[in-house]
Amino acid sequence: QVQLVESGGGLVQPGGSLRLSCAASGSISGINVWSWYRQAPGKQREWVARIRADANTNYAASVRGRFTISGDNARNTVALQMDSLKFEDTAVYYCQLTISGVHVYWGQGTQVTVSS
Repeated sequence: QVQLVESGGGLVQPGGSLRLSCAASGSISGINVWSWYRQAPGKQREWVARIRADANTNYAASVRGRFTISGDNARNTVALQMDSLKFEDTAVYYCQLTISGVHVYWGQGTQVTVSS
């Protein structure tokens, strides 16, 4: 069984930065894809960023240029560096690990609040 544990959320002022981390434990093998999603109050969960095993990254238009996803395959961790945060970035952020395109695991979520 694979478990994901997130950390790094909190309260930050507009324009500030936060770094989220997610660590996986358990039986992990194969080709992995890490993703971050977020869910704001009253809204559906939305995809934020993705990093593939070959380190190729993709970002949602709303965060491109402000957020950076990075992964460490040896340590089975992923991070999301969030800069120039805006009010609308307030949400619960979830990491997701997809193993071999079949098995999907989610973290428990971490709250990010952007407020003055």
